[in-house]
Amino acid sequence: MTSREPPHPFAALAVFLSFAAGLSPAQAGQDGAAGAKPLRIVTSFYPIYIAALNVVGDAAGVELSNLAQAQAGCLRDYQLTTDDMIRLSRADIFVAHGAGMESFLDKVVKERPNLNIVRAADGIELIKGRGSEGDNPHVWLSVSLYMKEVGTMAAGLARLDPARADAYRANAAAYIARLDALREDMREELKGLGTRDIVTFHEAFPYFAREFELRVAAVIEREPGSEPGAKELAACIGVVRKAGIKALFAEPQYPARSAEIIARETGAKVWRLDPAVTGPMKADAYVEIMRSNLRVLREALK
Repeated sequence: MTSREPPHPFAALAVFLSFAAGLSPAQAGQDGAAGAKPLRIVTSFYPIYIAALNVVGDAAGVELSNLAQAQAGCLRDYQLTTDDMIRLSRADIFVAHGAGMESFLDKVVKERPNLNIVRAADGIELIKGRGSEGDNPHVWLSVSLYMKEVGTMAAGLARLDPARADAYRANAAAYIARLDALREDMREELKGLGTRDIVTFHEAFPYFAREFELRVAAVIEREPGSEPGAKELAACIGVVRKAGIKALFAEPQYPARSAEIIARETGAKVWRLDPAVTGPMKADAYVEIMRSNLRVLREALK
């Protein structure tokens, strides 16, 4: 997804004159001389990058890259690096998740006030946190809400880059259709579960549970890596025993030590449920991850 022709010596002048005329950076690249610099779109982290891969598709003259490393996971405590700031300084559009996920977003806005930012989760009602916890930002784990994020992303890119607006909208519509088919398959396959109670090890799955009518009986670790104390572990063991829960769902990105302790004390089995925050950098990745989660749930809760 790079520019189709070599840079033209008057490209910079064309972009400058387009800015002077009040055009956006994207319009400047399209309406200026042939071979103008590509439109650089940077996404914040994995699920947003996968959505953007589908929305951008093979649109000519677009360079798409992701800010955080693929293995970074959730960005609640992510610290921007020097390389990150350099990449953002060169970006035309930054596509973030929003909803409080990117703790560094205020810093980006302050240091790059002219950067065009699309927040994919804008307009989505969040699940409220408990006590001092912030609202839950993990909306992409609801397929329905991820579809909304894709639509918001496409609308934002179309507004900022009208020359490619039709491509963004068409690509988004095609991807949303695939996500709709995924959602319906998952709803149908999960209808006949023997139990709907689950125990998870990260506050990532409430949207997923609500979408597919599961009940999160307990969350062991509110944040990844925050090991529960003995009292909390004992309470969770009591919940699992009382409810007769046979399946504990840890995440492949994080250690499962607490899950293994609870499993040993209760006879429950540990399964892996993927929150789609890491994985292969390809357009089909989200659908593949969710279908894998479907297979795990069918086996664990049958």
